[in-house]
Amino acid sequence: MSIFGDLHRTSGYLAAFGPVLLKAARFLPDKPVEYSDALTEHFQRRPDRPVLIGESSRMTWGELDHHANRVANWALEQGLSRGDVVALMMENRPEYIATWLGLSRVGIVSALLNTNLTGDRLAHCIREADTAHCIVGSELASGLASALPSLDAPLAQLIADRDGDGAAEARGILPDASSFDEARDRQPEAAVPDPIRAARRGADGLFLIYTSGTTGLPKAARMSHSKAIVMGVSASSIQKLTPADRVYDCLPLYHSAGGVMAVGAALNSGAALVIARRFSAKRFWSDCVQHDVTAFQYIGELCRYLLNSPAHPDENRHRIRVAIGNGLRPEVWGPFQDRFGIGKINEFYGATEGNAAVLNFDGTVGSVGYMPAFMRQLQGVQIVQFDVDSEEIVRGADGRVVPCAAGEPGELLVKITETQRFEGYTNEEATKKKILRDAFEDGDAYFRSGDLLKIDERGYFYFVDRIGDTFRWKGENVSTNEVAEVVSVVSGVEEANVYGVEVAGADGRAGMAALVTTDAFDLDAFGRKVEQELAAYARPLFVRLLPQMEITGTFKHRKVDLVTDGFDPKSVEDPIYYRDPEKGGYVPLDALAFDRIAQGEIRI
Repeated sequence: MSIFGDLHRTSGYLAAFGPVLLKAARFLPDKPVEYSDALTEHFQRRPDRPVLIGESSRMTWGELDHHANRVANWALEQGLSRGDVVALMMENRPEYIATWLGLSRVGIVSALLNTNLTGDRLAHCIREADTAHCIVGSELASGLASALPSLDAPLAQLIADRDGDGAAEARGILPDASSFDEARDRQPEAAVPDPIRAARRGADGLFLIYTSGTTGLPKAARMSHSKAIVMGVSASSIQKLTPADRVYDCLPLYHSAGGVMAVGAALNSGAALVIARRFSAKRFWSDCVQHDVTAFQYIGELCRYLLNSPAHPDENRHRIRVAIGNGLRPEVWGPFQDRFGIGKINEFYGATEGNAAVLNFDGTVGSVGYMPAFMRQLQGVQIVQFDVDSEEIVRGADGRVVPCAAGEPGELLVKITETQRFEGYTNEEATKKKILRDAFEDGDAYFRSGDLLKIDERGYFYFVDRIGDTFRWKGENVSTNEVAEVVSVVSGVEEANVYGVEVAGADGRAGMAALVTTDAFDLDAFGRKVEQELAAYARPLFVRLLPQMEITGTFKHRKVDLVTDGFDPKSVEDPIYYRDPEKGGYVPLDALAFDRIAQGEIRI
């Protein structure tokens, strides 16, 4: 390991994040600031320049400022004040951002509801927010209506029309609702009164953002003004964005990637944000060319969808120079960057509720970020030993946690301090579960990421797996993420979801891969690939072919139902295959073979 290499990486890190640290110091939790204060320069200097470009509407900086003030004055007229919560349920469009920005000027927290939820799950999210008001897009009136019978308290429903002709239909679905557009437009454009502005603090709540609920009901994570500003400034700085840039955002605005990082990167740099209603592989490149996009926010599966798509006439006509996101697998990274001519990929690792993040500033393929040793010590970033069987952090004879060696996977911990806060969830019991106490010394507290990472000798971080996804088989830990990286590149595999299933009479859990495939998929070729690339204990013993993959709104694979289904052909309609130890390949699993496996007659 070269000392010159260390110096080079450290200097690059400081150059990338020095501006972030300087700006973040102005927006510490105890400072009398809020989100709009970070944008004052742009409101003043660029009132006529476009800032939000949607599919059917757009706003300049001046229009955004005035729209936000009208929303703020509406909130004051309703008697809402600092700390109150208003639920926001609206598809991607400029008005979404202008609405939460206006609410924030009064100190109101916006609960960003997942637009895909309905019924009991949506009602659960509204209850978690403890709100009496919901601003709903006319296009989502039916979804909100389905949740109302499950609510315990009255909910004021305010319809925000999407394109000018949906309000009447929405009122038919929500007869007790009123028009948010009309109420807002009656308000003055004047800024909120000075006493209200003076009372706000960086630590005040800005958002409630819900976890994706891949393993249960969503939890509402708190996010302050300070944290949201730092996320946006970090994303802007690492991509070197300027007011000349245009950022493409096709991710949900209700989630932290699309709604905080992408939005914050554009707003904090003075760039324009191009907002797609939703992701479309067919429209992605055309949108980027039409709007002269120079940067975009991704999630790993989005890149895979684009890579698996047929050639598009605009895929190399764009001017994109940089992309930022998370979850980009190494086997997709290089081919994606090469095929589409993306100059720079900035992968990062972070959690909506986390109190720190790592970012890949230099494009090292496969790494989720770099942090020099002195910064890891300063921020209390640790990777510690984790027992996959018990799903507990390992403690030594002295009762303290055990740091991992270089290259050893473990759970990522981040120290909780006054300036590096863990803002938690609305559910206090869930908040307590994410805090590890007395880790290295009495009285300390660390945020538990719930993820397994490893760090190499140079200081680069690599994502391994989510805790609960890694499983143990034949006495070895198996990372579902690493297995998926291998099986995903097999010809004909469009999507792969790897998990562990229980087998009667066997210790641990056996690997199973749920696949979405094309006509090009060959099961024998698949078998040869896993045998060549994976250790015996890591090879999927079962394969399930799905017509489509169940995913969350942010492209995360849902595993909980697949794990529950297991591999019993009597309860699963999809084709299932098992790796026959005698034939050395995958064969159909029928009820007889299942029973023989359960009775130990077939030893897998």
